[in-house]
Amino acid sequence: MKKLRNEELNRKTLEEFREAGKHPVRVILDNVRSQNNVGSIFRTCDAFLLEGIVLCGITATPPHREISKTALGATESVSWVYIENTTEAVKTLHEQDYLILAVEQTQGSRLLHRIEIAQGEKYALVFGHEIHGVAQEVIDLCDGTIEIPQHGTKHSLNIAVSAGIVLWEFFRFFQEKG
Repeated sequence: MKKLRNEELNRKTLEEFREAGKHPVRVILDNVRSQNNVGSIFRTCDAFLLEGIVLCGITATPPHREISKTALGATESVSWVYIENTTEAVKTLHEQDYLILAVEQTQGSRLLHRIEIAQGEKYALVFGHEIHGVAQEVIDLCDGTIEIPQHGTKHSLNIAVSAGIVLWEFFRFFQEKG
């Protein structure tokens, strides 16, 4: 086993990334306060060839030094928009025929490993504030909620970790079906 050098990884150029087919998933960040988390989520969206990110409320926007530190250039490759009000962002994506799912612990939430992702469907996944989660008025507009099963003493994960777990499941589905 030999560790691969960067030039052996066959990474896409910025132009190749922009022209590549994207998986029909958008991320909505509802008042995410940590710029490091925002940068990490940009990087995850780049890694999994997702359509883009909608930044809402207090969520910082590029260019920002703290976002850049963890995004490592993904703010240049991943499409993003800022919409001040998260409920407006959700309504806009509903009008564009996205199925909106909040990643949150709610009554009736579906466990991540039990959700049914459908070929031909477009998804928008809402991730919320590090302390308060996804706002209730946003959840009220969603088509459902996804919960990551947890069995320890803590009942929450860092938002960037949560995004990585959930987005991996969607990426895996679309890779297998694509």
